[in-house]
Amino acid sequence: MPQRLKPSSSTESSDLRNAGLKVTLPRLKILDILAEGSARHMSAEDIYKRLLVSNEDVGLATVYRVLTQFEAAGLVTRHHFEGGMAVFELNHGPHHDHIVCVDCGNVEEFMDGGIEERQQAVAERLGFEISDHALILYGHCRKTDCPHRKRPSVPGGHRGP
Repeated sequence: MPQRLKPSSSTESSDLRNAGLKVTLPRLKILDILAEGSARHMSAEDIYKRLLVSNEDVGLATVYRVLTQFEAAGLVTRHHFEGGMAVFELNHGPHHDHIVCVDCGNVEEFMDGGIEERQQAVAERLGFEISDHALILYGHCRKTDCPHRKRPSVPGGHRGP
């Protein structure tokens, strides 16, 4: 079973040690960004940009290397949603699934006991014991006021007459 992280920043050093990783400043900074980020799913580039904004001297290659180490240690989960870019989320809390808007890229998390029960029943019927799974649904957000929807650019920088 993967290591589950506590979201509290006061436990970051022990989380790294418990995962068998040496506590280094780049690892702490990246773990802090993942823990405090308003976005639960962040790309390596997103993390790197946040490091730049806070004047941290951590290169993009280091961010990729640390995320790969975190994934191997079970601290983060890597996802490849629509568009193919890898995004990472801290591995804490209960199992959940994802639904992704193919228009705006927004990712919502959900848990549905009925889906989980059905998957278990299918596995049992086929003679499998589930060790892990990932469910990603893709669709079109129907919210007319979706804050994540990419707005079409308007020539001249203004809208309307």
